[in-house]
Amino acid sequence: CVAPFSLGQHHSDNRANDDEGHSDSTEGHDEDDEIYEGEYQGIPRADSGKASGTDGRRKDQDELAEQYETILQECGHGKFQWTLYFVLGLALMADGVEIFVVGFVLPSAEKDMCLSEPNKGMLGLIVYLGMMVGAFVWGCLADRIGRRQTLLISLSINSVFAFFSSFVQGYVSFLFCRLASGVGIGGSIPIVFSYYSEFLAQEKRGEHLSWLCMFWMIGGIYASAMAWAIIPHYGWSFQMGSAYQFHSWRVFVLVCALPSVAAISALTMMPESPRFFLENGKHDEAWMILKQVHDTNMRAKGYPERVFSVRHTMRCFTCVSVCRRTCLHSAVFSPEYRRTTYMMMAVWFSMSFSYYGLTVWFPDMIKYLQKQDYASRTKFFAKEKVEHVTFNFTLENQVHRQGEYFNDKFMNLKMRSMVFEDSLFEECYFEDITSSNTFFKNCTFIATLFYNTDLFKYRLVNCKLFNSTFLHNKEGCLLSDVSDENNAYMVYFVSFLGTLAVLPGNIVSALLMDKIGRLRMLAGSSVISCISCFFLSFGNSESAMIALLCLFGGISIASWNALDVLTVELYPSDKRTTAFGFLNALCKLAAVLGISIFTSFVGITKAVPILFASGALAVGSFLALKLPETRGQVLK
Repeated sequence: CVAPFSLGQHHSDNRANDDEGHSDSTEGHDEDDEIYEGEYQGIPRADSGKASGTDGRRKDQDELAEQYETILQECGHGKFQWTLYFVLGLALMADGVEIFVVGFVLPSAEKDMCLSEPNKGMLGLIVYLGMMVGAFVWGCLADRIGRRQTLLISLSINSVFAFFSSFVQGYVSFLFCRLASGVGIGGSIPIVFSYYSEFLAQEKRGEHLSWLCMFWMIGGIYASAMAWAIIPHYGWSFQMGSAYQFHSWRVFVLVCALPSVAAISALTMMPESPRFFLENGKHDEAWMILKQVHDTNMRAKGYPERVFSVRHTMRCFTCVSVCRRTCLHSAVFSPEYRRTTYMMMAVWFSMSFSYYGLTVWFPDMIKYLQKQDYASRTKFFAKEKVEHVTFNFTLENQVHRQGEYFNDKFMNLKMRSMVFEDSLFEECYFEDITSSNTFFKNCTFIATLFYNTDLFKYRLVNCKLFNSTFLHNKEGCLLSDVSDENNAYMVYFVSFLGTLAVLPGNIVSALLMDKIGRLRMLAGSSVISCISCFFLSFGNSESAMIALLCLFGGISIASWNALDVLTVELYPSDKRTTAFGFLNALCKLAAVLGISIFTSFVGITKAVPILFASGALAVGSFLALKLPETRGQVLK
C-alpha cells in the first residue's frame, strides 16, 4: 500500500499544465520565489506504487528518503526549528542535571540519612542503572508510539519522582525515587536527538545536532550553580518534630526538577515527528505538520503568502514493521544492520568506559590529594601534661600521644580529625561536644563525665573507663567520617569548571561537523583524548588535576557530539530511537563498570586508569574509522 504527499495534478499532462500558467495563489511571483501550487490529494490506489522484492522495497525507501529531504528543504530552516531546539534543549538539560544531583547532595544527605560508604556508593550508581533501563525501554517505545508522546511520559516520570525524592526521609525510599527518576530521564537523549533530526535538512543536521549538545553542558552548569547557591544555606530548612527534617539540600533537589517540568510544559505545544507519522501510514497528519513547519518559517521570514506545495508524490509502506508492533530490540541486529550495530556497540562502550570512569576518577583523586595535603599539616604532641585548663575552642587535625589530662574541661567545642593515643583523662569534664574523624585509642578515663556529646563507644577504641558516666548523649545519625563544607564547595567548583570546559569543544565540533565529517571528528577527538590521558601521570596537585579534567572534557566532547550524530544517521526511522536507546543503555552500563574500576585505584596507582582509558579510547577511534561516513546522507 502506498500513500502520498501530492500537491498539484500528477497526470501525463503535468508539464503542459505548468506551461499554461499559474493559479491565483502564485500569480505575480518570480520563478525563483515560487513554491509549487496545488492541494493535498489524499491516499491513491494501493497498486499505484507497489515495489516488488527486497531490492524494489529498498529502492522505494531510498526514493522516499530523498523526497522527504526535498520537502524539508522547501520548508526551510527557521523559527520552527529554533523553537523546537530550545524545547528539546530543556529535556537534554534535565539529563545533564540528573547526572550531578546525587553527587552534590551526598555530603549533606549522608548526615540526614546516616549513609555508610556502601550506601553512598550505591546511591551514586543507582542513577546510572535507572538511566540504563530508561534508555532501553523508552528508545524502543518511541519507535512504537511516537517521539513526542514517549518523551512526555518519560519526563513526567522523572519530574514526579524527583519531586518525591526531595521529601522522603528514609534511605530506601530516597534510593527508589532516584532510581525511578533516572529511569524517566533515561529516555531523554535517545528521543531528543532522533526527534530533532527528523525536522532538520541534511545540510543543517550535523551542525544543529551539535549545537543541541550545548544544553547538556548548560544542565551541568545549572546544577553546579544551584548547589553552590542553595545547599550551604542551612537556614533554608524546617523541622517537624524529630522525625521530619527538610534541609537546604532538599530545596536543591526540587530546583533541579525545574528543567524537566519546563520541558514538559513546552513540549505539549510541539507536534509529533512527521517522519514517525509517515512510517506508520498517517500521511494526513504528517502533511499537516510539515505545512505547519513551512508556514511558521515563511511567516517569520516575511513571506506569509508563500504556499506550501510539493511536486513529488510521497509513497510510504503502510505495513508497520514487526519491531514497532512488538518493540523488539533484535531489529537492530537484522542482517542489514548487524555489523553496524556491533561496531557501534564497541565504540559506545569504549567511549563511555573511559569518559565516565575518568570524570569520576578526577574528583576522587582531587579529594585524595586534599586528604594527603591535610594529613601533611597534622600537628603532633607527645607526653604533655595539662591540668585545670578549659578548652572551649575548636580542636582540629592534631595527634596527642601519651598525654595526661587532670581536672580539665572540654566544653562547647568541635573536634575535627583529632586522635588521642595512650593518654590518661582523670576527673575531666566533656560537655556539648560535636566531633568528626575523632578517636580515643588505648586511653584511660577515670572519674570523667560526658554530657551531651557524640563521643560514643565506637570513638573509644580499646579504652578503659573507671567510674565514668555518659549523660544525655546526642541523638540522631552521627558518622565517624563526614564530608566537610570545604570539600563540598570544592565538588561544586570542580564540576562547574569541568562542565564549562566543554564549551570550546562544543563550538568547534558544531562548526566543523558538516565540513570534515562525523568519522574524522569522532576518531580525531578520540585520538587526542587518548594522548591527553598520558598527561595524567603529571597530576600531582589539585590545580594540575583540575586542569587535566578540563582538558580531557574539552577534547572528548567533540567525539560525543559526532557519535550522537552518527547514531541518528546510521539507522532508519523505524529503528532510530530503538537503536539509540539500546546503545545509550550500553553506555550507562559501561559507565558503571568504568566508575567502579577506576575509583578502586584512587590512592593506589595512576597507571591502571591511564592504561584502561587510553586503551579504550584507542580501540574506539580505530573502530570508528571502520564505520560508514554519513555526511551528506539523507535520513533513511
